[in-house]
Amino acid sequence: MAIPRQLPNAITVARIPLAVVFFVLLLVGGTYGLADLTVRWIAAVLFIVAISTDWVDGYLARRYDIVSDFGKLWDPIADKLLTGAGFVGLAILGEVSWWIVVIILVREWGITIHRLVVASEHVVAAAWMGKIKTAFQGVALGWALLPLHVFIGLGPWTVVTTVLMVIVLVLTVVSGIDYIVAQVRGARQSR
Repeated sequence: MAIPRQLPNAITVARIPLAVVFFVLLLVGGTYGLADLTVRWIAAVLFIVAISTDWVDGYLARRYDIVSDFGKLWDPIADKLLTGAGFVGLAILGEVSWWIVVIILVREWGITIHRLVVASEHVVAAAWMGKIKTAFQGVALGWALLPLHVFIGLGPWTVVTTVLMVIVLVLTVVSGIDYIVAQVRGARQSR
């Protein structure tokens, strides 16, 4: 079965406006009134669907051998817009500490800016550790976004959310260090 060559890139690009819609819905649904709770569920499901497309576009590109420099560059950017919207939204709502969000965003956007700066020389694809970090961010944000405290209680939900966010923070910092070390090694080898 043949698929259109641009389908993986189209899926990647679709995550960008989905991130904006998700962010607005998250903030609207953040106060947990009955109507707001419904909006919060919609925001959480939209996030989970959108972050799942990261796997879909990558799978299609590899499966049908249509990996592109555009996809290598824009896929992580779309991911960071989506996850960044989740982290910032949860911080605005007071559900995740700002210091955690700031550290994560500094790492995420610092590396993204570096990728954009060197894009004219070469495209830096995501490394395995970065992919694990992104997957775990998706799982942790998915958990934090779903208003499961209604079913399990605010205490247990908060504990699980905090543990997941600390794990995400550690993975984000460690994968950032791994990226920097790999780039320094690559620069030394190219000289």
